[in-house]
Amino acid sequence: MEDSEREREERRRERERRRRDQGKPTYFESEASLDSWPISQDPAEQPTAIIRPRRDGAELAGLEAVELDEEAQATQVIVPEAAPAGDGRESKDEQRSLARSGVIFAVATGVSRVVGLAREIAQAAIFGVSGRINAFEIAFLVPNTVRALVADAALSAAFVPVFSDLLVKGERKRAWRVASSLFWLMLLGLGGLTALFVVIAPWVMAAFNYGPGQQYGALAAGLARVLFPLVLVLGLTGIVVGILNSYDHFTVPALSPVAWNLVILLGLFLGVEDSHDKSRRLYFYAVAILIATIVQFLLPLPWLRGRDDRLRMVIDIRDPAVKRTFALMLPVTIGLGLININAAIDQLFATHFLDRTLAPAAIVRAFRLYMLPQGMFSVAVATVLFPSLSRAASRADWNGFRGTVATGLRLISFFLIPASAASAVLCVPIVRLLYQHDKFTAADTPVVAYCLAAFSLGLTFNGTMLMLNRAFFSLQSPWIPSWVALGNLGINAVLDAVFYRLGIWGIPLSTSVVNIAGTWALLVLLRRRMGPLGLGQAARSFVLVAVASAVLAAVAWWGWHLVDAAVGRSLPGQIASVGVGLGAGIAAFLGACRLLGVDELETMLRLRRGRA
Repeated sequence: MEDSEREREERRRERERRRRDQGKPTYFESEASLDSWPISQDPAEQPTAIIRPRRDGAELAGLEAVELDEEAQATQVIVPEAAPAGDGRESKDEQRSLARSGVIFAVATGVSRVVGLAREIAQAAIFGVSGRINAFEIAFLVPNTVRALVADAALSAAFVPVFSDLLVKGERKRAWRVASSLFWLMLLGLGGLTALFVVIAPWVMAAFNYGPGQQYGALAAGLARVLFPLVLVLGLTGIVVGILNSYDHFTVPALSPVAWNLVILLGLFLGVEDSHDKSRRLYFYAVAILIATIVQFLLPLPWLRGRDDRLRMVIDIRDPAVKRTFALMLPVTIGLGLININAAIDQLFATHFLDRTLAPAAIVRAFRLYMLPQGMFSVAVATVLFPSLSRAASRADWNGFRGTVATGLRLISFFLIPASAASAVLCVPIVRLLYQHDKFTAADTPVVAYCLAAFSLGLTFNGTMLMLNRAFFSLQSPWIPSWVALGNLGINAVLDAVFYRLGIWGIPLSTSVVNIAGTWALLVLLRRRMGPLGLGQAARSFVLVAVASAVLAAVAWWGWHLVDAAVGRSLPGQIASVGVGLGAGIAAFLGACRLLGVDELETMLRLRRGRA
């Protein structure tokens, strides 16, 4: 053995010794390899194909971070380890630890969401929601859908376990060779796809009623041609970020969404000041998004230096690891693709059966507000609990697994039911305060507000679907959520065909009903897989939080109404009335939870006392 090999082996053994002393699992004691993944077991013994190597559940925590909007890469963080759930009755210390982790992650995610909201406010003020901006939204929809299919999260979720497996086996040169091969394959494949789309863009836009000869058809095709290279850039970014994540470097990827939004904001203000032509302003906006995405790709590149090797100009399609990466992409691609195809179906109905110069942008503006509490709370809870789920599944601790799922559902309900109630009852004041400036007119406010209220109905269930999806990923059963997503696709199309007759807000209403149906289906399938889930406490918590949220809704509306009548609707007056309404509603909610004995509130209070 060469000296370098011997030194590496000694360092590995020392790391393993430290992990054993700390009570943590070791990574080199398993015989798993790329060629021995258990994907060919008897289906009777393993109902769903396993697509991941046998490794500790905590190592899988970073593999399923999925962004739900177009903000490119999802934020990645280091998730603190939690103790196993044991018999399902979490200790007070564990609950406090999970709550603290959720708050920290919520703050980190919230920064990105708030900056993104500032971008949305600026866009609404500059472009409004009627006219040409709808051509932009449709032009952006297509590359965003393709991005979810072949780049971004799907690629990272497939690449990271393959690259990490090679690293822990000591095959570092091969790992970088695989990364280089995938980098160039993505460059060639997505580059060719981009070139093809540039040619056929007018006909693709025609499917959404923005074809050649139609109003804004040429604008939509031109914007789509500017925006479609995002798919190529994000595909390459997925490789770079995946390499860094495999080396436990998460800081720069976590900052990427913030940088992405800041660059776009800068481009918006600089470009808009430079031109008074509405179409030209939209081109400035599209170019700013493309530049921001390139910056997001370039930002982490310096941190690749000093690793074991570097990206080289090589393509080795015969390497089983390269083939395995593309095989692993399939279930993730199906799941994410179906979610984004749902959005495309929504916009097909919006452009063909509703006002195509208003409905697309109105739905998107409402969706952005709807996603703000989703990103801050449910993503945080699901991400923090995912390692505990994975460890419980790997140890066959099914009581602990059920207890962790119930904890996640209770926490998500505690955060999102009141958020849903507040956004529904104050939908008009919130939209007026945030969006009704400059080009966004008073007539646009109720259109977007009613869409927000319809989205709010399914807010909690969207969060519970995310948690249940994580449960199936922990069980190494990624195909089950994919099949549920396929069923939701059909339900969504049928409901769109029925609900669009209600108006623009009927499309978001369809999405909410689909979220409810999806949660029910996932619960039924998880119960079929696991047996009784012991969700009695979660159901009790859901009911109590719903009652407290009804109190919140009543107090928030009356608080807003009284202040609004007293101070008027100037910008300071709106800030005061909405602020008082939300503040009074939250106080009433917390008081009602205290009186009703909601356990999740006690967990939050213990966290606060612990900090003090």
